[in-house]
Amino acid sequence: MDKVNKVMIKSLFTNLFLSVFKIIFGIIGKSGALVADGIHSLSDMLTDIFASLGNTISKKPADHEHPFGHGNAEYLTCLGIGLIVGIMGIKIIYEGITKPSNIPNIYTSIISLITIIIKLILSSYILKKGKEYYSNILISSGKESFSDVISSLVVLISVLISKLSIINHIFKYSDKIAMIIVGILVLKISFEIIKENISNLLGKQILNKKYKNKIKKIINNHKEIKTIDSLIILKYGPFKKIDCEVSMDEKMTLKKVHQIIDTIEKEIKQKDDSIQNIMLHVNPYK
Repeated sequence: MDKVNKVMIKSLFTNLFLSVFKIIFGIIGKSGALVADGIHSLSDMLTDIFASLGNTISKKPADHEHPFGHGNAEYLTCLGIGLIVGIMGIKIIYEGITKPSNIPNIYTSIISLITIIIKLILSSYILKKGKEYYSNILISSGKESFSDVISSLVVLISVLISKLSIINHIFKYSDKIAMIIVGILVLKISFEIIKENISNLLGKQILNKKYKNKIKKIINNHKEIKTIDSLIILKYGPFKKIDCEVSMDEKMTLKKVHQIIDTIEKEIKQKDDSIQNIMLHVNPYK
C-alpha cells in the first residue's frame, strides 16, 4: 500500500466513526443540523473510498494507449469527489428548508465540540500530507474534511442559540438555519474542488519557484549549458512532466550533446522520482 492510500485509510475509519457518532446523537438529541453534519461526515467516508481507488488507478504504469501513464485519473477522481460533495450540500439545504423545527438537547453541543477537535486534527493531517506528497487527491479530501470542521462549528453555535427560544420563539429556527448554512458551506467546497481540478486537467503548470530552482540548479551544474531558455513543469496526477529548452554551443557534436542531455535527465529523475517524463530541447547558442 502506497503512502497516499495509507493516509486515506486512516481518514476513512475516522470519518466512519464520526458519521455514526453524529447521526446517532443527532437523532437522540433531536438536532437536524447534527444529523446533517453526520451525513456530511458520511460523504467524507465515501470520498475517501473513491479517492483511494482513484489514487491506485493514477499510479498504473504507462502503456501503449497511455504513453504518459494514468496520472490524470487523479483529477477525474477529484472531480467525482467534488460532485458527491455538491449533491450532499444540496440535500442538506433541502432538508433544512423542509424539516420541522426542533430545539436540540444541550448535550449535542458537547458532541459537536468533540467532533470539531477530532476533525480539525484529521483535516490538518490530510492537508499536510497532501502538500508533502504533491497529491491533489489528499488536498481535495483535506479541504472537504476542513469543511466538516466549519459545519460542526455551525451546529455547535445553533444548539447554543436554540436555548434562547425561552426568551423569543424565533430562536427555535436556529437548527434549520444551521442546516442551510452547513449545506451552503459544503457547496462552496464542492465548487472549489471542481474548479481546481478542471484547471489541472487543462494542463496547469507548477509555479513553485523553490522547486523550479532546484531543477534549474541541476541543469546549470553542467558547464556546457549556456542558458536555460524555458522551463515548464506540468503536474500529471501523482507524476510530473518537464518540458525544457536549453542553449548549447552549436559546434558541439550530436553525440556529445546527447550524452549531456541524457546525464541531466537521469540526475533530475534521481532528485525527484515523481518526474516520469522529460523533454529537453537544445537550441544553438550564439
